[in-house]
Amino acid sequence: MARSAGAGVQVVAKEGAMVTLKMMSGEVRLVRGVCLATIGQVGNVEHELESLGKAGTKIWRGRRSRVRGVAKNPVDHPLGGGEGKSSGGRPPVSPWGKPEGVKTRHKKKASTKLIIRGHKRGKATR
Repeated sequence: MARSAGAGVQVVAKEGAMVTLKMMSGEVRLVRGVCLATIGQVGNVEHELESLGKAGTKIWRGRRSRVRGVAKNPVDHPLGGGEGKSSGGRPPVSPWGKPEGVKTRHKKKASTKLIIRGHKRGKATR
């Protein structure tokens, strides 16, 4: 559940067979008490502070650059086109026209009932 660099989860409470955990995202959820975990924090805490220096370094690590939709032509992206516009003139969408910033978790997923409080969300998904 917390496997990325510098991540950790807090045990908030133990009630019967269930344990309440608080994730780094702010989500509070229940987990069965018989589950196993490693105590401590995942290493490499300073990972997010690492400066790559130039775009080429990112490419060497297998991460390609990403062009903004508004910088493209209308045939290439729904937000593209316009004379020097900085915004697309419509809500944020994917290159295929699907709305961005919508919740993608399935409402009927079995583990949904174990989530006590969802994670903090940004401006687009409130």
